[in-house]
Amino acid sequence: MNLVMPQRLMSRQSIDLSYNLETSFQRVVEYLNHQRQGQEHFTLTLIAEKSQFTRFNQAKVRQIGQVEDAVLRLGWVTNQRSSYREFPLTGDWPTDRAAVAATLEFLRWELPQLPENPYLVLPQGDRHSHELNFGSLLPLQTLVTEVLPAVADLDFAGIYAGGLMVRAYADSQGQFHWFATETFSLDYSLFTGTGMAVKGTFAGQDWDQAAYWETIQNSRRQLQQLSQSPRRIDRGQYRTYLAPAAIAEMVYMMSWGGVSEADIQQGNSCFGVMRSGEKRLSPKFTLSENFAHGSVPRFNEFGEIAPAMLAIIQNGELQNTLISAKTAKEYQLVANGAAEGENLRSPDIAPGDLAEDQILSALDTGLYISNLHYLNWSDRPTGRMTGMTRYACFWVEGGELVAPIENLRFDDSFYTFWGDNLLALTAHQSYIPEVGTYGHRAIGGTWAPGMLIEDLTYTL
Repeated sequence: MNLVMPQRLMSRQSIDLSYNLETSFQRVVEYLNHQRQGQEHFTLTLIAEKSQFTRFNQAKVRQIGQVEDAVLRLGWVTNQRSSYREFPLTGDWPTDRAAVAATLEFLRWELPQLPENPYLVLPQGDRHSHELNFGSLLPLQTLVTEVLPAVADLDFAGIYAGGLMVRAYADSQGQFHWFATETFSLDYSLFTGTGMAVKGTFAGQDWDQAAYWETIQNSRRQLQQLSQSPRRIDRGQYRTYLAPAAIAEMVYMMSWGGVSEADIQQGNSCFGVMRSGEKRLSPKFTLSENFAHGSVPRFNEFGEIAPAMLAIIQNGELQNTLISAKTAKEYQLVANGAAEGENLRSPDIAPGDLAEDQILSALDTGLYISNLHYLNWSDRPTGRMTGMTRYACFWVEGGELVAPIENLRFDDSFYTFWGDNLLALTAHQSYIPEVGTYGHRAIGGTWAPGMLIEDLTYTL
């Protein structure tokens, strides 16, 4: 199968960098094919980026820099044994060839000492894909002048990260996949004089100055409300609006003992009672893997291509789990392009019909929760999760923000708050990006609406 994606308008610099990386990657693949012997197989993956980072504090630039990095991961397979090593891709062929040769020598020495793996998956198929999703980012020379004027009078702190990210895969069977995307994220906080904060993100592929301005204005309005003394809320059940950032934290939990078929087979999944038919969610709730957004590649570490759209929960009913090639082999199932960890890579919760300007009136009296953190399962088999409120969270009366609240802990089952207690979802989805930079800039994010929930349980 040859998957070809349309190219968007891209910068000359990004075109050149993507082309040069791809040329270097292909050269390594050709070298490895010439080095193979007998029943040896290999997989080769690439994680690369050229990113601009700018750190702000008190509405001033405190640090600025650029990272250009490319790391290869070579997996070598023979006699039901496998291992891997990682090393840099420099683009200088003599240097890269020496690194590949040294890595291959080590792997051939190591493999005979390892135990056999009965569930080892060998490369197979001849799939190819080439996807380029380039955008329109802020040029370095105008980044500061575009970002700071909107917040110059505020205690503004944050990190802007933007640039090219590349993911690639090739193997000894001839599969080859290339994915490049240009994205940005501005992860920021606005602080009051007492240390309380409003948290926000502005992210995407095309910088829109008007949209950025509106995002900051919304944060300003919340910041003004935080100037009041926080109200202590007794534990109990309250009608609650969960903003998209809070929903994204909950969706993350679905990759931790939820959507994985292996976890269901091993009895570790909160989706087990949905699989058995004992539980279902609200017909308003639909969760999918949606690769049409173009923020992450469809191929996985086996070279398999996931469907462009895979419904996980459709109108409250469990439709699919994520099945990797290893799980499929172990349990005699059919893989559906899932990553080895069977985690959500491009989660998308379908929107509803609640207008943004009607959120507070629909909430009427209750809690407006902007963010959550420290989430964990309190009883995973029953879908019960717990976590803390964070940043700008408010008590609402008569459809008006009254006062910020002291931190609360919620503890409830998603079979309840995404079940009968799910009242409405907003008509607008927000993109909540992954903003981690551990090892490399994270890719992708969650598309989520806000949700209005009846009687969410708070325990502390």
